[in-house]
Amino acid sequence: MPSETAVTAREALHPDAGTVEKRLLDGIRSLVGDRTAYVCFSGGVDSTVLLAACLRSGAKTVALLGVSPSLPEAERLHSHALAAELGAAVEEIETHEMDNPSYRANSGDRCYHCKATLFETVQDFARQRKEMGVVLVGTHTGDLGEHRPGLRAAAERNVAAPLVDAGMDKNDVRALARQWKLSNAEKAAAPCLASRLPVGVQVSPERLAQIETVENFLRENGVWPARARWHEAVVRLEIAPDLFPTALAEPFRTQLHAVCRKAGFTFVALDIAGLQSGSLALPLLHA
Repeated sequence: MPSETAVTAREALHPDAGTVEKRLLDGIRSLVGDRTAYVCFSGGVDSTVLLAACLRSGAKTVALLGVSPSLPEAERLHSHALAAELGAAVEEIETHEMDNPSYRANSGDRCYHCKATLFETVQDFARQRKEMGVVLVGTHTGDLGEHRPGLRAAAERNVAAPLVDAGMDKNDVRALARQWKLSNAEKAAAPCLASRLPVGVQVSPERLAQIETVENFLRENGVWPARARWHEAVVRLEIAPDLFPTALAEPFRTQLHAVCRKAGFTFVALDIAGLQSGSLALPLLHA
């Protein structure tokens, strides 16, 4: 029979959902107190769990959705629907990161400038409301070892990450989302549209619109999740290999080609590697 110490150590490494929930809610109550929790909400499972946790903790909570050309319209609408399921209203804030030349340059630190603009816009929003508060973001422990310049922007602006404080990784987040019966518990990651541009290629509203047009067509026809990677005249499509037959079957193949051409691409390529996270940052990661 294992010792009490061994059991405690095992639970620390693999806590059950009840333990994780208590740790998260207690942490939010301690962090926020009688102030307002300003949640940076994107509609992803991480920020949805964070928003749900703030509401469950009893904290006064405001969900804020950063809106710019890099946010797909489908994701904007989905975010509102998710928040409504939780009984929360979402305030949209225009972030205007496109006005920043360093963001547009897309030099490998684009996410830093994007998140810096988001957090500063949220902080300005809070000041205008004249309500003391804490800005919260849905970062979890699994994000900490990745190439995420946005983490530096958060640290510099004292943005709190309750999921990290509770020791939660992605598995913990999804487990809690399932326990709370959140409708997006299994939702795949949905990075911003600017992530489809290779490092060093300038971000522009026109290029983001090209990408969104193609991805909207794929999404609406059930070929999802997917990425439309921008390579000047070529759009490189990343989808799960089990969806290859659907993408190549007629009449969908011809329709997809026509949509890509209308969006401004000359050639359409299907990446046989399938769906890849951060594939356009690979040269940066392996430099």
